[in-house]
Amino acid sequence: MAIAPLEIGGEIIAPGETKKIALDMPPLYTATSMNIPVFVKRGKRAGPTMFVSAAIHGDELNGIEIVSRLIRSKSIANLKGTLIAVPMVNVYGVLNQSRYLPDRRDLNRSFPGSRKGSLAGRLAYLFYKEVVSKCDFGIDLHTGAIHRSNLPQIRANLDDPDVLEMAKAFGVPVLLNADIRDGSLRQTASEDGIKILLYEAGQALRYDEFSIRAGVKGIINTMRHMGMLNKSRSKKAVAITPFIARASGWVRAPESGFITHSAQLGDHVEKGDVLAVIADSFGTFQANIISPAEGVVIGKQNIPLTQEGEAIYHIAYFKAPDTVAEQVELLQDNLVSTESTLVL
Repeated sequence: MAIAPLEIGGEIIAPGETKKIALDMPPLYTATSMNIPVFVKRGKRAGPTMFVSAAIHGDELNGIEIVSRLIRSKSIANLKGTLIAVPMVNVYGVLNQSRYLPDRRDLNRSFPGSRKGSLAGRLAYLFYKEVVSKCDFGIDLHTGAIHRSNLPQIRANLDDPDVLEMAKAFGVPVLLNADIRDGSLRQTASEDGIKILLYEAGQALRYDEFSIRAGVKGIINTMRHMGMLNKSRSKKAVAITPFIARASGWVRAPESGFITHSAQLGDHVEKGDVLAVIADSFGTFQANIISPAEGVVIGKQNIPLTQEGEAIYHIAYFKAPDTVAEQVELLQDNLVSTESTLVL
């Protein structure tokens, strides 16, 4: 059976071809040309079409490095189907080191967009029409906000059995059954039957090696699960057991001041544990930040300054949180042992 040609940005990519394509965006007010960079690799054999996207929020940089390592990986050499990798969607935001577009809109609240709408709407429309709409499934790469770190985790509609199996295959310990937000890429894709995983790891404006390695490995794991790559013959890594969080919540600062953190990402915490201590500028004790329940720390603020009511720790609640924490340590060990197999 013949494999149909694929067209992106007016360019035809035939089976067996690899191309780098530039999707034209509205120029800067200095008349500087702008484009979305797109990498397309098509296998000679039939298979699914998958996208991997990064920097929908322009200050979330880990995904750029994940895409860079993915497209250079030996693992994708014998591909079935098509991989479309977009290292930067919100190029304006990357240029300005900003989450947002120049019009201050959030691109991930602007889908499906329109050809003649706002700048955010036009960019959402372009990316969705030229890339996402041509795929069977995809992985969207994110980080925590500025000064906030996330433990590597998958957020998705885990009530969908196919998405759940993809999420498990990715191979990180923490899976969150996340609500779909209005105007998000996930919402528009789900309405069109396109399965999406959202990978959250690290913090904005920083590279985090653990998060990057976990992302590259997870994408390759998912591609194997979907039949795009041959199964791994390596026996070095121990399989990660993923756990679905039944709920999660933020723990907020009871007072303003300067924080000394005790709990770190991936820690198993008990109800009543002291997560951090708040003091004033003289070092005088103000308050403890207390864990409200047993769980695992999946997100935290990094700077030592806080205002009363500010979200400091994100805790996910599991039936067996101590086991989840063990799986986080196992993931770290696996990534050290398999590092050389991920990139050229």
